[in-house]
Amino acid sequence: MPASYEKIISELKEKTGAIPLRLDYPAADEAYLEVSLSDFNKTCLWFHKKFNSPVMAFFAVDERKLSGAYAIYCLFLALDGKKWLFTRAAIPQDYPRFNSLAREIYSASRFEREIKEMFGIEPAGNPDTRRLNLHDEVWPAGFYPLRKDFDSRAVQSGERGEYKFDRIDGEGVFEIPVGPVHAGIIGPGHFRFSVAGEPIINLEIRLGFTHRGVEKLFEGKDAHTGIELSERVCGDAAFSHSLSFCRAMEKIAKAELPERAQYLRAIFLELERMYNHVNDIAGIALDVGFTFAAGYAAVIKESLLGVNEKLTGSRYLKGVNVLGGVCRDIEGDKKIFLKNYLVDTGNDFNRLTAMLYSSTSFMDRVDGTGILKRKTAFDFGVTGLAGRACGIGLDLRKNFEEVYNKVNFKAAKEEKGDVLARLNARIKEFEESRRLIKYFLAKLDEVKTGLAAAAGPAREGFGLGYCESWRGPLLYWVKLDAAGRIERCKITDASVHNWQGLAYSVLGNIIPDFPVCNKSFDLSYAANDL
Repeated sequence: MPASYEKIISELKEKTGAIPLRLDYPAADEAYLEVSLSDFNKTCLWFHKKFNSPVMAFFAVDERKLSGAYAIYCLFLALDGKKWLFTRAAIPQDYPRFNSLAREIYSASRFEREIKEMFGIEPAGNPDTRRLNLHDEVWPAGFYPLRKDFDSRAVQSGERGEYKFDRIDGEGVFEIPVGPVHAGIIGPGHFRFSVAGEPIINLEIRLGFTHRGVEKLFEGKDAHTGIELSERVCGDAAFSHSLSFCRAMEKIAKAELPERAQYLRAIFLELERMYNHVNDIAGIALDVGFTFAAGYAAVIKESLLGVNEKLTGSRYLKGVNVLGGVCRDIEGDKKIFLKNYLVDTGNDFNRLTAMLYSSTSFMDRVDGTGILKRKTAFDFGVTGLAGRACGIGLDLRKNFEEVYNKVNFKAAKEEKGDVLARLNARIKEFEESRRLIKYFLAKLDEVKTGLAAAAGPAREGFGLGYCESWRGPLLYWVKLDAAGRIERCKITDASVHNWQGLAYSVLGNIIPDFPVCNKSFDLSYAANDL
């Protein structure tokens, strides 16, 4: 056992009295500590406090065929954010329940609701067990789709219910429902505002309208089909999703990636970040009526999508990742083209930012609007760019990515937590991405060959794949059966954590400021409604 884990277990026993049953560390960056169900909560709470980590993911697995029980896994970032630590406990199939963590660790709440609706495992004591994706109006009670014995043909019958919104009562309090269908091409989500006069005093967000049963669709798929499916989970992060999935599969296979493939993946990851950040800048400008700046930013985004297509054949970087690396190279004329483009787009981007910062009316709309406090963000587990904008410095590129550490990578960090802070963070990340791509392109000259490692036969096992997508940490936990097919795939996008942060950021603001607050987070409906 590594000394670091031995010390953790020793301290856990001493501080909590919990008795670890087993410790597995199948990879250098992740470990699994199994405890009894009675010790599960105290172990998770101790990890939460010791490592100052929210719940990064929390999910169930139907292992009844193997062991006669379900299992729950709770994930934390440990050891200065350099290791992933899972707490695991078995849940008897004849009494599927566990004591809720949510009263003590709020970032567990949303995951517990998901476990209940997908597996029928009750988080006893959770104050909010309403459904997330399987809406009461259309999905009858008693059907749990992520159980292995689920039969979709039986879902047509059964008792249906009605979703109970939180009510804010009082003299002069009004409710304003918005959505789920919105103008434009954004996804569906229902926003129910409670206002007293003009200020918002509560916002309840109901999602799940684009639920497609994605995690169920992964079951039984082979690796190749899994890559194709991962690219279709969330269209504006297709490369990130396939990257995290591939990394999970590569970890199970213990594949060693060629260095050139690592640099190429980093380049494509930053290109995806750039086009999305400038798109969000356009949205922020548009939502406060600064249409010229919004149009200028949209031109930059379109040019970036054209660059993606020229380099890979796909505007959204689909079909690039394969097991063991990539199947697209950047060399010769493509490399020269990208180098020149980075100079040109830098000039355009500087003009855009100067335009924004010099507009008094624009700055008045974003400065001090939509403040999310650091403590609130931490309690909800807010992560990624939205977290960094209010002082939470986590960026997986800095914590785990070797190629980024070679270039003295600097994570963008702001403190105020308002729309302007989130805008500033996007601007800094766009500029940093340009610098990183220039460096990675130069490294390609030193590493001449090796796009992908030879993929061996699929093997039984499990592992966590991840990357810092443009919204934030994107996690894929994958378990393969003896035939090498996917038995369970758990996806956790930053949006899962951050929607609640948006709901709190608008409190005290007026409803006309909601669109710009919403766009400054720019969360995904599709990556949330899995």
